Amino acid sequence: MEKYIGLNEWTWVEWDREKMDQSTPSRDPVMTAWLKQVGNDKTNSLRVTSLENGEKVINGSLIYKQSYEEEKDYKIFHFFLTSNQLITADLEIRSLDRDILYCLLSRTSNAVEGFLLFLGELMNELLVDIDQFEETLKTLIWSMRKRNEIGILELVYKRRHELLICKNLLIPINEVKMAIDEVHFPDVNEGEFFSCTCKRIERAMVLLNEYEHEIDSLINLEEVISSHRGNEIMKTLTVLTTIFTPIMAYGALWGMNFKHMPELGWRYGYIFSIIIIIISTVLLYGYLKVKGWTGDLLKGKKRGSFFK
Repeated sequence: MEKYIGLNEWTWVEWDREKMDQSTPSRDPVMTAWLKQVGNDKTNSLRVTSLENGEKVINGSLIYKQSYEEEKDYKIFHFFLTSNQLITADLEIRSLDRDILYCLLSRTSNAVEGFLLFLGELMNELLVDIDQFEETLKTLIWSMRKRNEIGILELVYKRRHELLICKNLLIPINEVKMAIDEVHFPDVNEGEFFSCTCKRIERAMVLLNEYEHEIDSLINLEEVISSHRGNEIMKTLTVLTTIFTPIMAYGALWGMNFKHMPELGWRYGYIFSIIIIIISTVLLYGYLKVKGWTGDLLKGKKRGSFFK
């Protein structure tokens, strides 16, 4: 168990999971109930209650890191917060070493500001992940133009899943911030740490919402392209079937085995049949061309084009 005493004699206690079931630092029933439950919490939770002396307390659990590939691969920490005491368990902040962390904590005047400092650093780590997501999304946008195929659509939905995970991490953090605002701890809501954390949460929410719009636009674009190409394929098959109809019709006709077929005795019947098949096919194609029903079927696809 690690303990830190900050300005105005507020305390931060970091409990190890192995010591969860040991004696509690307080006889207050609210804290005792939290310490008994905290080891069993595997999902986000948040409760706003009061101690026996009437002091407001916020406690719960918060998932702050989640793998994009495995549902069970995540990190969660638990917290118990009053105006002058903060208890956390399983909290790891990668971006700060202990010396820098204690230096920043020395600027806080109460436990709530210390907790907001932790939230702000967790938001910093999330914003770094969002920046990396931005790079992959940019690559995906240009990949869709260069080569549009089913693999690109798979990547689009993979990015969308990653975006949903980021938003799923951000929503509980924002809920904790709203709970702190609701309780209205003295000298907190207008302080530097509350303002900084709120700005980071707001920035992350704006970025994720904008990226969500971009991904939705990619999906809509992919649907339009796929629909257009599907129509072109059906048109191509229809036109080819129509063009080769004379060949199939004459082939079926002269492939019959009736006893009385005058064409079988023609000296130049073979050449005549070839000529009539070619003329019929050319005339039919010319008719389709004049009507504009062939479209761009005979034109090659341009490099970098979505449709042509």
